[in-house]
Amino acid sequence: MTFQYLHKMPTVEEILHDLPLSADLKKIKKKRDEEIRKVFTGNSNKMIMIIGPCSADNEDAVCDYISRLAAVQQLVKDTLLLIPRIYTNKPRTTGEGYKGMAHQPIPGKDPDVIEGLKAIRRMHLRALQESHLPAADEMLYPMNYGYLADVLSYVAVGARSVENQQHRLVCSGLDIPVGMKNPTSGDLDVMLNSVKASQLPHVFVYTDWAVETPGNPLTHAVLRGSYNRYSRHDPNYHYEDLMGLVDMYLKRGLENPAIIVDTNHSNSAKNYKEQPRIAWEVMKSRGYSPLLKKLIKGLMVESYIEEDAQSVTDSVYGKSITDPCLGWKDSERLVMDIAGMV
Repeated sequence: MTFQYLHKMPTVEEILHDLPLSADLKKIKKKRDEEIRKVFTGNSNKMIMIIGPCSADNEDAVCDYISRLAAVQQLVKDTLLLIPRIYTNKPRTTGEGYKGMAHQPIPGKDPDVIEGLKAIRRMHLRALQESHLPAADEMLYPMNYGYLADVLSYVAVGARSVENQQHRLVCSGLDIPVGMKNPTSGDLDVMLNSVKASQLPHVFVYTDWAVETPGNPLTHAVLRGSYNRYSRHDPNYHYEDLMGLVDMYLKRGLENPAIIVDTNHSNSAKNYKEQPRIAWEVMKSRGYSPLLKKLIKGLMVESYIEEDAQSVTDSVYGKSITDPCLGWKDSERLVMDIAGMV
């Protein structure tokens, strides 16, 4: 092995001791988790909207954004549950570029994974304290999940991770919803295989322990579009795509069948301004088919304070340094529109 060992990492217990979740916030999160669970089990007619920056790169801007989101949540509470995106790890197709706050707590500076773990936990705790909205994060590194396990209400497994065995096994032990995205190839069987694997019980090695999990019945499918053989974007949010997935889903007999549609990535061909149109089309399809109305549980939207994206060195407050995002005004309008269509 040619690894250069830099630092012994702090344990989950050490980080949680230094940055604890208060008893009051535990109660808030538990109540919110129950509301979200009811959507996925079919005991609530509300919809989920997982919305926020492509990557959480600045604590002040992220918490500012989520506080704005909390005010809108009060306006749409009868039909929508808003789950803020606080994505602290960023997968990179080629391995180059900003890898998220967990790697680089200060974008553009050298990696510092110890301070990164502390920074992402501080940000999640502050956002929850100020907004009372527990967040979603992407599980890019399953071994790191414990550092945020007590503050998250939703976990996404990305298109490049969905075939990974460790992701599937770890997700089988979570007690919150897990969204398995279709892989970049668009293969829906791969996605549904991951859903099934996560819903089953397992025994495996995790953080130096042999562990046993009960299976996670809240694991579900997320459609994000794909790339074809010519590396062109292929959307999969149209009515025919949704009905095709419903047919595959129901034939498998999986628990709590549910679909979330990601309105960005390959579904929008990374044109962030298309997200409202895509969301509206999904909602119209949902209104047309009783099956889709039952199975489509929500939407994912990439949104920040300022629209579009910037380079790491530009330093515009509240503007994405990864994928382009919808700006706040358009995001607020979209949330209100979708709330009226549920």
